[in-house]
Amino acid sequence: MDKYLVTKEEIAQLSGISKTHFLNNNAKRVNKSPGDLTGLKGFSFHIIEIEPGHESTEFHRHYHEDECIFVLEGSAEAQIGDETFAIAAGDFIGYRAGGKAHTLRNNGTAILKCIVVGQRLDHDVGDYPNLKKRIYRHKDMPWNLVDLNNIETPSAGKKA
Repeated sequence: MDKYLVTKEEIAQLSGISKTHFLNNNAKRVNKSPGDLTGLKGFSFHIIEIEPGHESTEFHRHYHEDECIFVLEGSAEAQIGDETFAIAAGDFIGYRAGGKAHTLRNNGTAILKCIVVGQRLDHDVGDYPNLKKRIYRHKDMPWNLVDLNNIETPSAGKKA
């Protein structure tokens, strides 16, 4: 890919991709992904828009990937672990790998517009605490979603 620059005008003209989270029908957003247009592979860079009354994603946490959000426009509430915070334009949230579960809810009256940056590792594990589910992602393999209550933790010993 030879594209290195995506202009403000090009970004404004992007229609974006409407997404609904596969585990949460109220998690609806529009993603514009200028990072994909320039061939970035190690991390994602999205400009997202969330309509009032909707969430960014299902409440989740990553075990291996860092993720962060910078609020461009609007206001919302960020649930991080057991706490809820009011957020607005200019605020930054860093979700470190292995940290607390999180999601955004647009409880305002205008579109919430944010930059979302996240790692793109070949492998990640994440939990959806409210649903008691765990997801395993591996490069070139289908994702696996399992019930937390059905995970076995064998004592198999160490590899030599």
